[in-house]
Amino acid sequence: MEVLPLRKDVPVEQTWDLKVLLENDADFEPVLAQLVEDALYFERNYQGTITDAHKVIEVLTAFEALEKSIVPIGTYASLTIQADHTDDVAQMRAAKFSTAVGKITSSLSFVRSELLSLDEEILKEASLLSPVYKIYLEDLLKRKPHQLQPEVEKVLAALNATFEAPYETYNTAKLVDMHFGEFEANGEKHPLSFVLYENGWEFEANTNVRRSAFKAFSNKLREYQHTTAKIYNTHIQQEKTMADLRDFDSVIDYLLFDQDVDRSLYNRQIDLITKELAPHMRRYAKLIQKANGIDNMTFADLKIALDPDYDPRLTMAEAKNYVENALAVLGQDYTNMIEKAFNERWIDFAPNKGKSTGAFCSSPYGSHPYILMSWNERMNEVFTLIHELGHAGHFANTHAHQSYFNSRPSLYFIEAPSTMNEMLLANYLLTHNEDLRFKRWVISNIVSKTYYHNFVTHLLEAAYQRKVYELIDAGEAVNATILNQLKRTVLEDFWDDTVDIIEGAELTWMRQPHYYMGLYPYTYSAGLTISTQVSQRILKEGDKAVEEWLAVLQAGGTKSPVELAQMAGVDVTTDQPLRETIAYIGHLIDELERLTVEMEAIKG
Repeated sequence: MEVLPLRKDVPVEQTWDLKVLLENDADFEPVLAQLVEDALYFERNYQGTITDAHKVIEVLTAFEALEKSIVPIGTYASLTIQADHTDDVAQMRAAKFSTAVGKITSSLSFVRSELLSLDEEILKEASLLSPVYKIYLEDLLKRKPHQLQPEVEKVLAALNATFEAPYETYNTAKLVDMHFGEFEANGEKHPLSFVLYENGWEFEANTNVRRSAFKAFSNKLREYQHTTAKIYNTHIQQEKTMADLRDFDSVIDYLLFDQDVDRSLYNRQIDLITKELAPHMRRYAKLIQKANGIDNMTFADLKIALDPDYDPRLTMAEAKNYVENALAVLGQDYTNMIEKAFNERWIDFAPNKGKSTGAFCSSPYGSHPYILMSWNERMNEVFTLIHELGHAGHFANTHAHQSYFNSRPSLYFIEAPSTMNEMLLANYLLTHNEDLRFKRWVISNIVSKTYYHNFVTHLLEAAYQRKVYELIDAGEAVNATILNQLKRTVLEDFWDDTVDIIEGAELTWMRQPHYYMGLYPYTYSAGLTISTQVSQRILKEGDKAVEEWLAVLQAGGTKSPVELAQMAGVDVTTDQPLRETIAYIGHLIDELERLTVEMEAIKG
């Protein structure tokens, strides 16, 4: 594995084209200064004038236009720093944008305060005058019990950059200050970094090399554990303060409020999966242990392949072909969008120093989506690519059919379209190749990539996160020792004696930025529960199920997550979809065991 190149040395065709957002770097500061001035003008022009339904519509129209105008430059500042956290210019650009947003948000904070001070009848009349703002106003009224005095809201808005500081500091420590250097295994030295570990060494077939990489990686994390814990504690204490200020009973209730779901849906995902999926995943761990000839299965071995000698490699062009064939079932419009994503450089896929780990899709309103990942030429990474294209397809559809204020669906639903595409890829691969080894490889990827990542990795993050917030709600604080203990307990409860939770496993909490994004981790399993059910419907019902799914993608934030799932034929108010999904995972592992026996019999 080679040392990561600097960003400037990466081929431009492997990076995204941000000119749609901002033509030249030199335009950034003038555009940002103009936005601050526009916000101040808006405040001078409209503050104190919202008195009747017609004025409500006038102000909301101007407010929405101003909010939309911030999106391109904000996305530009974010994406340039995500592509290279070591870039001094990008660091300063992101910092300047964060400061400016505090000023802008503070200037605009009066809108919500003044709207909520009106009689509800005026807001209902405004909804009738302009139905496009009906959902925004209804959502606003739900927030009324938690709204603070206008002066307080203005101050909180001005402190936006301060509230974002823990997340930014975490990323800086992780991607700029942590230098992993090299590790030694089998008499050879190998380069190591966050990206190289999570995209390569974690999947390495050679046990000694893989475990040596894990040990070196964990040792470097351990050097930063106390600082990272302090940063995280600051973040969650801020959340607790906001929950108390806004009169929520707990941090969890405060964070679930924006997702438009109650605790029953949240707790069900964590409790049911922890209890009922664990036995299936322990069987899978034993299967890969036997296939790889490992005496003692450890936490460092959980991401390796079932068939280590069968590791298809492919180019991005070949990946594009798989993606387009798998998603053709969603129709020509969706296929055209995928074609544009590749041809118009929506995807930044070259690994480079300072690049954010993992993968994400940013979908700015008024522009096309942007995808960040680090392509490792492994076939299993096609699942990551098609996952992020699922987010892109979701928001491309939503933005084409919904206004800015109506475009954002609940976080609870956000991972359904992405994991849906993973399921469609699996369906395609399984029906287009009858080779037993290939079939076993595909199913093992569904289990290890799609379900392990979304139903195990992120679910165990959610179980750990819930324990953290329970401590915070009880008036406690956390440090590295407590966080390590909590993470180790969650891992040991799930894997029992099947997997040795070795030293370093407890530091896994340091690797995930999702902890700075509210109750995000559990939503992966929630989304995958929905997409598993819908993908089975598409296999059985064809076009009817596809049309209903596309209607869901177009609905955006006009429906609650429960309603969006119902539109797709899934009732998430019961535990049936989740239980059926867990049973499906069990079925996949049954298939892996059966195919393994069959292949061994053929070998003789």
